Amino acid sequence: MARGGVTKFLVQKARVAILARGENPSIDALRVELGNTGSKSTIHRYLKEIEAENAPAVGAPRTLSENLTELVAQLAGQLQQEARQSVAEDRAALSRERLDYQQQVRNAQAQIDPLKAAVHALEVQLQDAREQLQTVQEQKHQSDLANARLRQVGSDLETRLRERDAQILSLEEKHNHARLALDHFRQAAKEQREQERRQQESQVQQFGGELRQLQQSLIVRQDQLTQLNRDNERLLTEARLLRNEQEAKHQQLMRETLASEVLRQDKARIDGQRIELEERNQELADELRLSQQLLREQAIRMVALEEQVRHASQRETPEAAAPE
Repeated sequence: MARGGVTKFLVQKARVAILARGENPSIDALRVELGNTGSKSTIHRYLKEIEAENAPAVGAPRTLSENLTELVAQLAGQLQQEARQSVAEDRAALSRERLDYQQQVRNAQAQIDPLKAAVHALEVQLQDAREQLQTVQEQKHQSDLANARLRQVGSDLETRLRERDAQILSLEEKHNHARLALDHFRQAAKEQREQERRQQESQVQQFGGELRQLQQSLIVRQDQLTQLNRDNERLLTEARLLRNEQEAKHQQLMRETLASEVLRQDKARIDGQRIELEERNQELADELRLSQQLLREQAIRMVALEEQVRHASQRETPEAAAPE
């Protein structure tokens, strides 16, 4: 370390330090100990003076104070050397610790950035899930309205179908009554013709006029029979039309029932999707809370690391400022 000049005191201090290490206090060793400063001639001159002062008088024994002074000087030099070595080791350890703290801070920052990106991605996914859930809820509402309309249409069709069935039943009863009347009339006419034929065979001449009257009556009855046959055909035609209309309504009801079933299946599928979206929404919310917890823990760790680095910097600054 450069100084304002080499003095006798500095040379003596360097000599004591070298002696304390058990080395020879030569001029070169002293100059190295002084930080490679000072001329060798100056160091040699001071060294001669110090050795002369420390040399005991001829025939005079060294006093206890002189021995103690030399021992204290040696111990002081050794303590200074150990202190410098301890300070150097502490500085090296502090430097390594500071590098470790800085690396930990960089690692924490490197972990925080992906976590922030992950949180942003989770927030985007959560927003998408909420929009999908809203869309599904709207679709479910529309599906419920459509189902309500279809149920109303089905109820109306069932009412009309019951009315048609009642009409068809009434027509069938009328047709049965007409057929029974026709059969009865035919049977009566047959019996009457047989009776008339038998009477005609025995009383042809006697009942000629009555035959004409009976023929006229038969014509009237045939007209009635023809009218009844026409009414019967008309009733049969109406019954066939009613059956065809009933069949068409039944097919329409089947189609609407099938459409209602398809809508019900779509509603069930939409409900399943809604449940899945709600579960996914819950998972995303849990992941978001976990990410936020991790961010808070990382932030706490980063603050602690910054506090340790700050304390380490404060410890290093006074030691760096202390004179050697």
